[in-house]
Amino acid sequence: MFSSVVPDYDLKNAVSSNRLQGLWRMMTGFRLAYVAATACLGIAALSRTAVFMLLRYFVDHVLGQQGRQGMAAQIALAFVGLALVQGLFTFLSGTLAARTAEGVTRRLRNYLFDHIQRLSFTYHDQTATGELIERSTSDVDAVRRFLADHAIGAGRILALFVVNFVALLRLHVPLALLATIVVPVLVVLSLVFFRRVSKVYEEMQEQEAVLSTTLQENLTGMRVVRAFARQQFEREKFEQQNWEKFVRSKRFLQMHAQYWPISDLLCGAQMLACVSIGARLAINGTISVGTYVAYAVLVIWIIWPMRNLGRMIVEMSSGLVSYQRVAEVIAVKREELTEGDYLPASDVQGQFVFDHVGFQYPSGHRALDGISFRCQPGRAIALLGSTGSGKTTLVNLLPRFYDYTSGTLTLDGVELSRYPRQYLRQQIGIVEQEPFLFARSVRDNMTYGVHRPVSDDEIEAAARAAAMWDDIMEFPNGYDTVVGERGVMLSGGQKQRVAIARTLLKDPRILILDDSTSSVDVETEHSIRRALQHLIEGRTTFIIAHRIQSVMHADLILVFNEGRIVQKGTHSELMQEDGMYRRIYDMQTRVEATLERELAGGGLF
Repeated sequence: MFSSVVPDYDLKNAVSSNRLQGLWRMMTGFRLAYVAATACLGIAALSRTAVFMLLRYFVDHVLGQQGRQGMAAQIALAFVGLALVQGLFTFLSGTLAARTAEGVTRRLRNYLFDHIQRLSFTYHDQTATGELIERSTSDVDAVRRFLADHAIGAGRILALFVVNFVALLRLHVPLALLATIVVPVLVVLSLVFFRRVSKVYEEMQEQEAVLSTTLQENLTGMRVVRAFARQQFEREKFEQQNWEKFVRSKRFLQMHAQYWPISDLLCGAQMLACVSIGARLAINGTISVGTYVAYAVLVIWIIWPMRNLGRMIVEMSSGLVSYQRVAEVIAVKREELTEGDYLPASDVQGQFVFDHVGFQYPSGHRALDGISFRCQPGRAIALLGSTGSGKTTLVNLLPRFYDYTSGTLTLDGVELSRYPRQYLRQQIGIVEQEPFLFARSVRDNMTYGVHRPVSDDEIEAAARAAAMWDDIMEFPNGYDTVVGERGVMLSGGQKQRVAIARTLLKDPRILILDDSTSSVDVETEHSIRRALQHLIEGRTTFIIAHRIQSVMHADLILVFNEGRIVQKGTHSELMQEDGMYRRIYDMQTRVEATLERELAGGGLF
C-alpha cells in the first residue's frame, strides 16, 4: 500500500514560525496525495448529503403516493449506490492520508537520526539524551497523528459543514441560518481552548522528556545502582518525576474535560431549537414532511461535526506543539564535517604546534589558557594532572570536537581549522577510558569505523597485537560472539583490548589514549600495555593518565593545573624539579609501597 521510495527533501526548509506553513512544507513530495485525500473527503460528504436529499424526495414524492410504489426499488438502489460511493471515497481518503502521514514521519525520523548525529559536541553537552529521544519518538508520532487523523478529520468536518449548509439553504434559508447560530460560538470557544491547551501540552511533553531521561540514566547505570544498593533512592526519584508527569497530564485532561460539557450544552440547545422550530413549520404546512426529515438529519450533521471540530482543534494543538519541538532540533546548525579549505595530498605526518592556545566553553568557563608546546611526528606526549585540569579538553581540540577560541594550533604547519573535520577524524584513533561497544559481534566492533574492506587475516592480526586473540578463541562463537549492550558480556580489560584492535585496524597517524589502563587490574594492565606498544609505534600519540607509571616513558610530559601547563619535560627532567610532578610521584610511590606492605602482611583487613 505504501511506497518504499521517500522523496528527498531538506527538512531545514520546513522550519517556520508559522506552524501550519511549516507542516505544509514538511509534506513536500506528498502534497498531491494529501490534496487527493481531501478531495475524496469532499466527494464522500457530497454522497452523504445526497442520501438525505434523496430521503426528502422519497418521503414527499414516493412514500404513500398512488402509482409510484415502483420507484421504491430504484430509490433503494440509489441509496445503496450512494452508500458505496461514500464508502469507497472515505476509504481512499483514509488510505491517501495514511500514506502521506507515514511517508512524512518516516522521512522525518530518518532525517532526525542523521541530523542529531551531526550536531556539535557543545549541543550534546547541553541537551539531555532523554529530551532528544522524546522529540524523535513521541513528538514525531504526534506529527503523524496530526496528518493522519486530526488535519484530515478537520477537513472532513469542514467539508460536511459546507456541503450540508448549502443543502440546508436549498431546503429553507431561515432554518439554515438558524442551524449555524452556535457555530461561531463553538469556533471561538475552540480557539480559546487551543491557546490554553497548547501551553499545557508543551509542559506535559517537557516533563515526559525529563521522565525519559531519568529512565534512560537508570537503565544505563543499573550495575552502579545495584552495586551501591540505591534502588530505593532511584525509585523515589523516578516516582517524584512520574508524579509531576501525572500532575501535568491531569491538568491537560481536565482542560479537555472542561470543553465537552460546554460544547455539548450549546450543541444540545441548538439542536433542540432547530428541531422544535422545524417541526412547528412542518405542522403549519410551511415546509413539507420530507423537507423536515432531511432538515432534522442535516442539522445533526452540521452541529455535531462542528462540535467535533472543537475537539479536533484542541487535539491539533498537540501536533502543532510537537512540530515546534521537532523544528527546534532541526533548526540547530549541524557540525560541518567537510568545512575547510586544506586537504593534504597524502596522510598527515603528525606535527602539532600549540601557540598560546585557549578554549572557553559557551557557558563562559575557561578550560584552557595559554597552552604552548611542540609535538614532533611519531612522538608520545603525556598529559598529567587532576580531574578538570584541561587534559581531555586539549585532546578534544585535535579532531575538532571543539574549536579553540584563542591562539594558534597547527598540524604539519597548517592551521588546524583549515582541515575538514571528517578528514581529521579519519587520521585520528581514540582509545577511551571506558570504550563504548555496540550490541553486535566482536568482529563488527573491531571493524567499526574502518572505511575499507577488512580481511579475516587482518582481524586476527589486530586481535593478536591487542592481546585479545586468546580470549576471543574462548568465546562460544569466536569473532561472531555478540558482546551485549555496551559490551556488558566482556570484562573491562577485554573491552579495552577490543577498542585497541579496532584502532589498529583503522591504522591512524595520530592516537589519543584517554587513561586507557586506569580501571583494570595489574595483570590486565600489563597485557594492555603490551598491546599499546604495538599501537603507539610510529604514531604521534597523546596519552592522558593519572598514574606516573603510565607516562614516564613519554617523549614529553605536560603537567596541567586549572587549564594551564605548569610543568613540561621528560620524566628525568621533571624529577629533578621541585614541582607538582615530583609531588605526585612521591605520593603514588608511598601509596604503592604501603599497599605492598599491607598485602605482604596478610591483607588490609
